[in-house]
Amino acid sequence: MAPVVVFAQAAGSPFETGANSLVTFAQTIGTPIAALVVIGLAIAAAVGKVSWGWVVGAIVGIAALFGAPTIVSWIRSMFGV
Repeated sequence: MAPVVVFAQAAGSPFETGANSLVTFAQTIGTPIAALVVIGLAIAAAVGKVSWGWVVGAIVGIAALFGAPTIVSWIRSMFGV
């Protein structure tokens, strides 16, 4: 049994910390709002008050909001950062 050396992680830049906090806040607030928006748009589209394009656009926007950390890490890995 060999001991494992653990190094302290360096703190990220202020920009990275602020961006992570903003994404976390947006996801926390966005969860109930996204559910209500999807329900409202689906009902409105079903009765013909808005086009289904608005519903699809809202769902794509919601996916971008909640997938932001994954999208950013994917882009960063493309550039080797």
